[in-house]
Amino acid sequence: MTGRRVAITGLGVVSPHGNNPAAVFAALLRGESAVKRVTLQSANDSFVTVAAAVQGEPWLVLPRGQRVMTDRVSQYALLASKDALSDAGLNLEVEDRHRVGVSFGTCMGGIISTENAYEDLFRKGMSRVNPFTLVRTMYNAPAAQICLQYGLCGPSLTFSTTCSSSAVAAGEALRQIRHGYADIVLTGGTEALLAYGSVKAWSALQILAPEIPGRASASCRPFSIDRNGTVIGEGAAVLVLEEMDRAIARGARIYAELVGYGLANDSVHITQPSVDGQAHAMQLALDDSGIRPEDIDYLNAHGTGTQLNDVTETRAIRAVFGKHADHLAVSSTKSMHGHLVGAAGALELMICVLALSHQWVPPTAHLDNPDPECDLDYVPHVGRAEHVRAAMSNSFAFGGTAAVLVARQCEIPGAKH
Repeated sequence: MTGRRVAITGLGVVSPHGNNPAAVFAALLRGESAVKRVTLQSANDSFVTVAAAVQGEPWLVLPRGQRVMTDRVSQYALLASKDALSDAGLNLEVEDRHRVGVSFGTCMGGIISTENAYEDLFRKGMSRVNPFTLVRTMYNAPAAQICLQYGLCGPSLTFSTTCSSSAVAAGEALRQIRHGYADIVLTGGTEALLAYGSVKAWSALQILAPEIPGRASASCRPFSIDRNGTVIGEGAAVLVLEEMDRAIARGARIYAELVGYGLANDSVHITQPSVDGQAHAMQLALDDSGIRPEDIDYLNAHGTGTQLNDVTETRAIRAVFGKHADHLAVSSTKSMHGHLVGAAGALELMICVLALSHQWVPPTAHLDNPDPECDLDYVPHVGRAEHVRAAMSNSFAFGGTAAVLVARQCEIPGAKH
């Protein structure tokens, strides 16, 4: 690890468990699942699936003009960013906004607005679409809307690497600050793909878990012998990253220090994971952080609940951590909040940060029948108190992009936590 140190000073979230990071983390520790039956509709059809949807209509607090201009994917990002900035105690009026950047990830962008446009053109036979369709659906819309909201003129970056999009965004934000291109970066991810056509496309890949009759909330069961797929979630997670010395100088509360980033590509198959690619990304993140494998106490696994992913990731963890793998707390919180795809990496990094802050690790819910091939300590059912010095977050994607992040307790005498 070289260059400037990076503090995490603010958290904001819009999630299936709510919009307060501490309350979300508490629900996860209790093993509470937000997965429910959801009905998705098109103009002349509907179907029922299981998903982890954002509850209520939190976007209604945005001004009407802003809602008209934006897709749900940008609305989630705006709400989470506002809360993250407030949590960080930043006054952007006194900051050099040319030194404040945005680094965001999304997998499918404004897919709801895209589907609405297709409905208008091809089902309803209309000759035109909503005039804001393009600015709603462009992939950089969330980052652009955040910049416009706060007048930010630093680097504005958008990454789309499917399931690792926001992990890549956070890692590149780390590099932006570490190497002096920005002093503050709002980083995270957002996804709002609970739309008829989108979920039909995911379903066609045969990777979505069917509903368990009478137990919809337990439909996603990572590392279980009877696991049979993942569950789509939606929402946004934003972290404020800040150059360490300036964070300390202004008396900021520092949740944790972001210290490591590993990025690799499987180059094996468009949808199937590889032990070598995942292990390489984890090793790169450890090398970048300067932290020994035995000093990682918690790992938030990609843990999708598909047959191939969970075994592959288990083997990759063992390849990197060796004997320490048997002493490492590992969990997949996707069992409760679903797979937020482009926002998954940011949400799961936030969960690692809260594990460091609270010294508790969240569980893998619904782990009643562990797979013998998945033989790590997956913290079944409910969270537990642990001494967490450093945590790793894994994000592995379709297309092969593997992104891994490492955070640790802030080692600054007198720093606020």
